[in-house]
Amino acid sequence: MRLVSGFIKLVRFPNLLFIILTQGLFEYCIFRPLFKDVIPDNNFLQFCFLVGASLLIAAAGYIINDYFDINIDEVNKPNQMVIGKIISRRWAIAWHFILSAGGLILTFLALPFLQKWYLILINALVIALLWFYSTTFKKKLLIGNLLISVLTAWVILILFYSRVSLGDAFGGGSVNEHKFFRITFLYAGFAFISSLIREVIKDMEDREGDERYGCRTMPVVWGLNASKVFVAVWLTVLIAVLVVVQVYVLQFQWWWPALYGLVLIIFPLVFIYLNLFKARTSRDFHLLSRWTKLVMLTGILSMLFFYFYL
Repeated sequence: MRLVSGFIKLVRFPNLLFIILTQGLFEYCIFRPLFKDVIPDNNFLQFCFLVGASLLIAAAGYIINDYFDINIDEVNKPNQMVIGKIISRRWAIAWHFILSAGGLILTFLALPFLQKWYLILINALVIALLWFYSTTFKKKLLIGNLLISVLTAWVILILFYSRVSLGDAFGGGSVNEHKFFRITFLYAGFAFISSLIREVIKDMEDREGDERYGCRTMPVVWGLNASKVFVAVWLTVLIAVLVVVQVYVLQFQWWWPALYGLVLIIFPLVFIYLNLFKARTSRDFHLLSRWTKLVMLTGILSMLFFYFYL
């Protein structure tokens, strides 16, 4: 039982549930309402394979990240370690390769190779990038943060690109395809920016261990104050975009989505902004990181409104 609970902790099971939630809401609250008359017969199976691929690749990424982070984690979170205490390093690396291979196989099964070969290639690239993130990129200034943010957005984008042709991927085609394009990139952009904010806040939280083992993260290289300014700029951008979106949806008298966005997305972002420059300790930054994750959740849950308004 201890081994099972350790494995669940190692693959970040709550984060995997977040992926399922994101892709499930995108599929059933955005894609299906827009294209309910033209959904192919094999769509559900394809969707299940793509979700499975995303889960396996993400789980493999979490494992390899912890595999290469043993020394740093002994400083930053010694009580949360799994590799070396519950699961051996040998089994951890084995599970990484098993899950990565499974994710790639499911991607291949989900997509017609001749039409969507580039998506299969990108998922293979994602597996490689997660390896290099764990070994190299996460220790570099900003590169690792940007990579994780892009991969967070990819959870949404892979479903979008699996549903449309490259020719229609940038707003071409019918009115509904235009809507699909705009909504997709709104949420992908939200995922990218909110993830980037959280990644830098987490780096501020983990600065002590990162500095001890030579990681050149933003708080280590630039210092806490400059890192806070970086986060504050992105918070300002995100809040400004969301305010514009609120004004836009009010034109259609979408009162409940506007109220939801104001209270559960914009106000918490303002709270994070106001408390950012007051934060000093790892505990302070951990609290801000959790608030950011909560905003990511409420942002994704807002997809529910499209089920009723599209």
